[in-house]
Amino acid sequence: MAKQNEKDATKSGPRTVASNRKAHHEYFIEETYDAGIVLTGTEIKSLRMGRATLQDGFVLIRDGEAMLMNVHIAHYAQGNRNNHPEVRPRKLLLHKLEIRRLHAEVTQRNWTIVPLRIYIDERGRAKVEIALVRGKQLHDKREAIANRDNQRELRRALKNEY
Repeated sequence: MAKQNEKDATKSGPRTVASNRKAHHEYFIEETYDAGIVLTGTEIKSLRMGRATLQDGFVLIRDGEAMLMNVHIAHYAQGNRNNHPEVRPRKLLLHKLEIRRLHAEVTQRNWTIVPLRIYIDERGRAKVEIALVRGKQLHDKREAIANRDNQRELRRALKNEY
């Protein structure tokens, strides 16, 4: 019984493997979706070790399928000659209705779909959080930085007051 309690204590929700922090600075995030990823054996092992990068990643919808492009998952160190390619298109698992809706938004409004983070859920499956985004202009980025600085100054002033 003690071993079961130890396992439960270590599993406390999803564990983030990689996140795209730059996306919040570059884009206005309109909607987010969670999708499964089709991976090979060495890819999931490498992900569990935390060896992934989402920097230039995006989602492409073609022929009714959503594909995760330009996401780098490093080679698995103990993998043999059958190790996976580091950058390859990876199929995303979404409902058809979600794919149609995303495709309509992207084509009509000229928005983009980017990955925000890759995580391992409670059941041990790799998932990716994708977002429907629209790009920020330079003045929007400056405005966001100014708002963040103002909020920080306000919190600092309130903290010193009490």
